[in-house]
Amino acid sequence: MDIDKGLIENLTLEECGIEFTLSKIGGKWKPLILWFLAKKGTKRYGEIRRFIPAVTNKMLSQQLKELVSDELIHRKDYKEIPPKVEYSITEKGKTLIPLLDFMCSWGYEHNK
Repeated sequence: MDIDKGLIENLTLEECGIEFTLSKIGGKWKPLILWFLAKKGTKRYGEIRRFIPAVTNKMLSQQLKELVSDELIHRKDYKEIPPKVEYSITEKGKTLIPLLDFMCSWGYEHNK
């Protein structure tokens, strides 16, 4: 999915995909959720919550719902008692892995 560099340099603000991308993965928690699921595989809510201890339950639930709605992660409800729900990254979400890895590397390099 490489776009010609010359084309990118001539895009207008409306054509540039940065704003759209940020609308889907922007914020403090969504990139962390996506990166965690991409690296660690299918996880339950509590496992995601333990990975990101600073996030509130309300915010985590909201972010997960938005990522599911945007088809970046999948939610599987086992319909059993006690409730069991698992989250995994979708094929569409996996296309973000190079971006997430770059963000991770950049932060690691520049947080010194």
